[in-house]
Amino acid sequence: MSDSTTPKTLALWQKLSGNAAGRVLFSAGLWAQAPYFATVLPTVQEVEPGRAVVTSPKWFGVHNHIGTFHAIAACNLAETAMGMVMEATTPRTHQWIPKGMNVQYLAKAGTSLRAVATLDRDLSAITEGQDVPVEIAIYDKTGTEVVHAQIVTWVRPKSDDRSGSTPG
Repeated sequence: MSDSTTPKTLALWQKLSGNAAGRVLFSAGLWAQAPYFATVLPTVQEVEPGRAVVTSPKWFGVHNHIGTFHAIAACNLAETAMGMVMEATTPRTHQWIPKGMNVQYLAKAGTSLRAVATLDRDLSAITEGQDVPVEIAIYDKTGTEVVHAQIVTWVRPKSDDRSGSTPG
């Protein structure tokens, strides 16, 4: 993609991600853009078209009643990773919004977590609004997948502003 077509978020990541301070600055920008995500203290580790990796520490703010990572906090992390992959993959000519989430809790999450969001699709080929699923695998420190989510997004060209073309 050229500079004029590279998604803005991806261009900013490419500029800042060369060192730890840049990655923290990028992550802080994410928290400012979507403040609710800050509740899981996400740190963006990787962003490229079709893939994003975001980590979250296990701290008391994400604990459930048994002291493990709360299921909904893990969903928040999944949505953060999905947002990063969509921002990196969606061309400037298109827009996206989450439409639905399906989550499977596979194991107790007793450590910090790493969410890997993947999308294997050319979004620039979309000519009218359509569902685009994003897969997110969330792993604990041992590499065990503790949560699996699929978030369906609605993607459409920005020029597709016909009534009813965007979900409710």
